[in-house]
This record gives sequence, C-alpha cells and structure tokens, in this order.
Amino acid sequence: MTGNLDGKVAVITGAGSGIGRAIAQALASEGGRIAVADVVAASGQQTVNLIKDAGGEAIFIKCDVSHAEEIEELIHNVVKHYGRLDCAVNNAGIAGVQATTVDYPLENWQKVIDINLTAPWLCMKYEIAQMLKQGKGAIVNIASILGVTGIALSSAYVAAKHGLVGATRTAALEYANQGIRINAVCPGFIETPMLENSEVGTNPQIRQVIASLHPIGRMGKPEEIAAMVLWLCSDAASFVTGAAMLVDGGYTAQ
Repeated sequence: MTGNLDGKVAVITGAGSGIGRAIAQALASEGGRIAVADVVAASGQQTVNLIKDAGGEAIFIKCDVSHAEEIEELIHNVVKHYGRLDCAVNNAGIAGVQATTVDYPLENWQKVIDINLTAPWLCMKYEIAQMLKQGKGAIVNIASILGVTGIALSSAYVAAKHGLVGATRTAALEYANQGIRINAVCPGFIETPMLENSEVGTNPQIRQVIASLHPIGRMGKPEEIAAMVLWLCSDAASFVTGAAMLVDGGYTAQ
C-alpha cells in the first residue's frame, strides 16, 4: 500500500475496536506500518488480521495503559520491531460510571483519570522521547467534546478529557520547534461498541435524544474520526499543532 503515510510507523492504543480500530485501518490504508496496542489480545489481533487481509502491514502488542511500565515497553517494542516511531495515536479510554459529584465513587474516579488522562500523558512522555531522537513525529490524543464542554453525571470523564486537551496543548508548545506536532481530536457521540453497550446504546429513547443533540442529525461513525486523525498524522497538516479538532456534527457550535 502507498499513500499519505507511506512507510511511516504508527502506534495506536485501544485499537482493538471502535475508533481505535478504524484509525489503525485508515492509517494502514495510506501505507502506514501499524502497531496495534490493546489490553484485549483477541480484539487487537483481529484488527491486525483485518489490516493484513486488506494488504496492509501490522503487528499486535498487548498493553494495559493503566501500567506505566507497559506503556514504556510498548514504545520500546514498536521501535525494536520497526526501527522508529513516526506517528502515535493515544486512543485507549473508558467511560466510567454515571453519578452526581456527591455520589461519584472515588475508586471509579481514580480509574477514569488513570486511563483517560494519566495514560495518554505517559504515552506522550515515551513517544516524544523517541521522536526527539529522530527529529520528527506526530502525536494525536483522542479527547472528546467533553474536553471542551460539560455534561451532568460524568465528572471524572469530563475532567479527564479537559485535562487531556490541556496536556496536549502544553506538550505541543514544548516541542513545536523540535519537529514534533501534537494535537487532540474531540469526537462527538460516536457509534462504537462502548456506546452500544452503554445506556445510550441500549435505550432507544435516550439514543434518539443524544443523536438529536448533533445538528447534523445523527451520531458519528468511527471512520469519520479516523479521517481527521489520518490528516493530522500526515504531512498535509504540517502547520497544525496544539489544536483540539472538533469532529462532532455541530454539537459544540450551539
């Protein structure tokens, strides 16, 4: 395969399903050599198989992003296998429970912060260190519309995604003059397994209400997020860094 990422090496966390899988497939379709990272080996390997069946190149590396040492080992293994790291997409995340601030369980708060904020910060820490050796690289953090606005009953998720947008902008400023571009993508509500298994996905009335919040009239598709990530990873976005790109069907324009 040849394309906008011809020969470039990309790692995607949480690439076993949903948005992560769509990103891995999109980057591979444009010639990227992909490292699929996920905590669930079967799902991650399935993504690899889909990429290979389409003529792309990919490997699977098991990684639990809640453990710093596994993130460090992930980047080490990507470089060991491919020899370099050109693009990184920090996508792995969880939704957490729904509860008011008073009733929100501390244990769940910590888990959401660990996976949705601390983990992508750690990913950047090790990804940037490798990219500095090469003098170039592109990183995309998958945030959310809830990284720029709020919603009731999701204090941990909203806090984590706001923090991730801030961490993205800070890192972008720190390394802008060293050849490394760092951006965030903020999706609206997207049709993914995580959403399908939530109350939104299983309750037709709630699903209709959520869809209606997007002026475009529907929820998004993983492939629509992947298209933005592909652009940000490519040289076409060479003057873009420190951005939080909204892909939300008009949700935040209201």
